[in-house]
Amino acid sequence: MAAQGKRNRQFKIEPFRHPVKMDPKYGEKTWKVLEDAIHEINNHNASGLSFEELYRNAYNMVINKFGDQLYNGLEDTIVKHLQLIEKKVEAAQGESFLRELKLRWDHHNKSMQMIRDILMYMDRIYVKHQNKVPVHQLGLDKWRDVVVRNKRVRERLLTTLLDLVQKERTGEVIDRALMRSITMMLMDLGPVVYVEDFEKHFLAKAAEFYQAEAQCYIGTSDCPDYLRKAEKRLGEEIERVVNYLDPSSEAHITKVVENELIGKQMRALVEMENSGLVVLLEQDQYDDLARMYSLFKRLDDGLALIRKMMGDHLKAAGSALVQDPESTKDPVDFVHRLLAMKDKYDRIIATSFNNDKTFQNVLNHSFESFINLSQRSPEFISLFMDDKLRKGLKGMTDNDIESVLDKVMMLFRYLQEKDVFEKYYKQHLAKRLLSGRTPSDDAERSLLVKLKTECGYQFTSKLESMFTDIKTSRDTMLEFKAQETASTSGSSDLDLSVQVLTTGSWPTQTAPKCTLPREVDEACTRFRDFYLSTHSGRKLSWQTNMGNADIKMQWGDKKHELNVSTYHMCILLLFNEADKQSYRDILTATGIPAGDLKRALQSLALVKGRNVLKKEPMGKEISETDVFSFNEEFHNKLYKIKIATVSAQKESEPEKIETRHKVEEDRKPQIEAAIVRIMKSRRILDHNSIVTEVTRQLAPRFLPNPAVIKKRIESLLEREFLERDATDRKLYRYLA
Repeated sequence: MAAQGKRNRQFKIEPFRHPVKMDPKYGEKTWKVLEDAIHEINNHNASGLSFEELYRNAYNMVINKFGDQLYNGLEDTIVKHLQLIEKKVEAAQGESFLRELKLRWDHHNKSMQMIRDILMYMDRIYVKHQNKVPVHQLGLDKWRDVVVRNKRVRERLLTTLLDLVQKERTGEVIDRALMRSITMMLMDLGPVVYVEDFEKHFLAKAAEFYQAEAQCYIGTSDCPDYLRKAEKRLGEEIERVVNYLDPSSEAHITKVVENELIGKQMRALVEMENSGLVVLLEQDQYDDLARMYSLFKRLDDGLALIRKMMGDHLKAAGSALVQDPESTKDPVDFVHRLLAMKDKYDRIIATSFNNDKTFQNVLNHSFESFINLSQRSPEFISLFMDDKLRKGLKGMTDNDIESVLDKVMMLFRYLQEKDVFEKYYKQHLAKRLLSGRTPSDDAERSLLVKLKTECGYQFTSKLESMFTDIKTSRDTMLEFKAQETASTSGSSDLDLSVQVLTTGSWPTQTAPKCTLPREVDEACTRFRDFYLSTHSGRKLSWQTNMGNADIKMQWGDKKHELNVSTYHMCILLLFNEADKQSYRDILTATGIPAGDLKRALQSLALVKGRNVLKKEPMGKEISETDVFSFNEEFHNKLYKIKIATVSAQKESEPEKIETRHKVEEDRKPQIEAAIVRIMKSRRILDHNSIVTEVTRQLAPRFLPNPAVIKKRIESLLEREFLERDATDRKLYRYLA
């Protein structure tokens, strides 16, 4: 059987056949109901109200075009109610004023929430379409205008709040919860209300308070005490913001405190007599310095002032150290004091200044400034390294050695005349290597690597060649001794050790020919023949001034082994031939230069415990009429005795002048080479540009004098490496 199809049904909505007439007084009646309900809500009698019915009434008024009447009626009702509230708040006396205000504010907020719920439809539809203020905001605005900004209430509120803050600043206890409620009320009314009605006046009052307090503190406190009080006040204000002010006030109030307590007193604090910045630095007051750094950092120019004063103090103290004749008497102590000063300020920067790189830059700049005031700084730093590498590293761990070397390298970086340092370091290294007094080869190599890293291969190439020569010499001596053993049947009392040095790599000089003892001279001749037989085209020049010897001394039942210089050896062996020798006899027999001979005789005859010779007549100086004899009464508990030549640890003034002259001569080809390199690449350049570029290129080794650069340019012009421009005499052209 076929299924019956369902019938399609359609519904149609039609208007009433008879129009419904609305009560002409519907709007008034409905608003009256709502108005009464609002009064009940404001009077805290809302328990008997039907919020559903009230919502429906408000809904009907809106959809029936009574929205204006509803909104305006609400506004009038709120204003009238708040006028009554304002009078009650104003009537409150003393401390109850703020409590009354808070109580009425809480009630008003609660009432407005209920009213907003009833009028929710009006809020969503009417208010939105008519661009009116929403119900909740309307309640806030009317509270602001009618209550808070009532002239009498406004003035009284501000005075009360500021008085409470003042009381707390002076140590009294206040009701912070009540204060917080009032300031939150002001923020709820809008940030502008909080700022205009309270914060602006609060900040002005704080500025007055702290200005007066700063004047009181500065007259009664020293710098550390003042900083502690300022830090405490700053902390109190931040705590005040946390407890009962809006967070936005923190930046403003801290700025006021910083400006009044720190900013306006910065210079007076750092320059305060007996307790200012310089005293804190000298006395290592880490906590006080850290407090000063922390407080001054808050101000734009605060740290700049500390940096400038610290830099000026460092330069003054450093200049006094390097220019003090007493401090420069002992080079090792001089460098120790520099390192102690560097360690001191490194610790201050790390501990108190938060490792601030700007302060480290000031420290570096200051050290570079005063270290280079003394022309002896390169020599003294090299002497310090020499002292440490000879004897100062014994018993130290590898880490300790690295630490010492790193500290010395820090001072080395400050030197502008690194080529002068190289000159002295080469001399001192040569003495260490030739005398075998290098307790740690690893330390020597480590320092060499550091110098190479700092200045490049060119700086250390000759130094590395010196180490190579020592190693090669050991191998050569093994071959020579093997040949000597094979060619002689008996054993010899002489054990010759020769170190062959490459000319140019070592700080050798043309030494006067010294007359060696016959046995030594014969051994030297055999070595020369051996060496030249395997190294054709070379020439050997004996540097007797750089040698040393171990000789055995015996008289009666006494025996000693002496470690002496080659000059000492030549002198002492003369006494195997005669008991007495005059100064002139010794000079003729040995050929030792007079200055070196006198120093050698001083160390053999005038040093207690080392005086194997006697001098007649007795005296502290060696004269050409003196006569020397073997000291039969010589006594020393040690079997092995080292007799060093009497000489100053640092250079004498003539030696210093000679070294400086050599350095200046060595600089000339370097300056010329730099000029040629620059002109070869630039082809045409003016005088000032050449000076600037040469200075830049040579700065890692030394700072060339512009006058010297000018002379080297003139020399290159004479030798036709350069020529002046035909039209502009200040321009130079490179000649290929």
